[in-house]
Amino acid sequence: MSERKVLAKYYPPDFDPAAIGRTKKSKADKANRFATVRLMAPFSMKCTSCGEFIYRGRKFNARKEIPPDERYLNIQIFRFYIKCTRCSGEIVFKTDPRNMDYVVERGAKRNVDPWKRGLTGDGREDETDEERLDRIEREMAQAEGSEHAVMLERNAMEELEAKTADAKREMAVADALDTIRSRNARLARAQREGVEVEVLVGGVEKEEEERRRREEEEDEIAAKKAFAWAKRQEEEEEEVIMEVVQEEGEDEQAVEVTNGASSSSGGGDIKKDDDAAAVAVAGFVDSPAVAALKPAVKRAAEEAPPPTFEKRAKKPKKNYSALLGIKKKA
Repeated sequence: MSERKVLAKYYPPDFDPAAIGRTKKSKADKANRFATVRLMAPFSMKCTSCGEFIYRGRKFNARKEIPPDERYLNIQIFRFYIKCTRCSGEIVFKTDPRNMDYVVERGAKRNVDPWKRGLTGDGREDETDEERLDRIEREMAQAEGSEHAVMLERNAMEELEAKTADAKREMAVADALDTIRSRNARLARAQREGVEVEVLVGGVEKEEEERRRREEEEDEIAAKKAFAWAKRQEEEEEEVIMEVVQEEGEDEQAVEVTNGASSSSGGGDIKKDDDAAAVAVAGFVDSPAVAALKPAVKRAAEEAPPPTFEKRAKKPKKNYSALLGIKKKA
């Protein structure tokens, strides 16, 4: 196997370098020749022969043609030839410097790109520059007309709002004038009648002060009633206690009288003393004073609580805050 990169080449014995002539090629021939380049599809397209879709970015070995008579503003236009990946049909497209894009010439149909305008598969434009300018002018005129209509409507609304505000202001001024006139008339009438007129500044504050004074008077009356009721309750309790103490004193006096009578008969025998004591006790029991005390004693016995061996609970103090209208703090 021979080497791929050699330094010395074989020349036959009959080789004559002078016999090899050089032919100069024209620039046109150089320009018209095709160059094989590696490129990617600049847009998505559909083959018209088999219907195969070729997506953007698909790589191809294309032939590049440089047509000498196709220029735009001295910018060279290039034409490329590729083959369909399915049917090997030839697809031709070229550059479009005017729109900074590519245009399909034959063999395929370009897919619709919403962001591209004026480029179709057959190389025609939807609108020219003049048509585009006319369309832009019409759109601007329509926008200005709509803005003018909006401005007119807005001005009408502002005028209506201004009229409404003026009407409200006039009504407020009329009300203030009526108030001033009525006050002046009242002052003039009071002066004619000889009544001293006091300029009341802050009538609302005086009404509030009057209301506060009335509330304080009502609170004071309620407090006096509560204290009077509490005093009556204490007096009634004291009266009941005095009655009980008097009844106990009368019972003690009756017992002392009985003991004195039994002791004054001394010197007799025990039997006589016992008989005398029994007669004295029977007489005391049957006396009108004891008979008058029996219902009170019976009632006290019934009302007395049963004896307990627990500690006596302290009597809670009476709460007069509710009667005085005083609220406790939470």
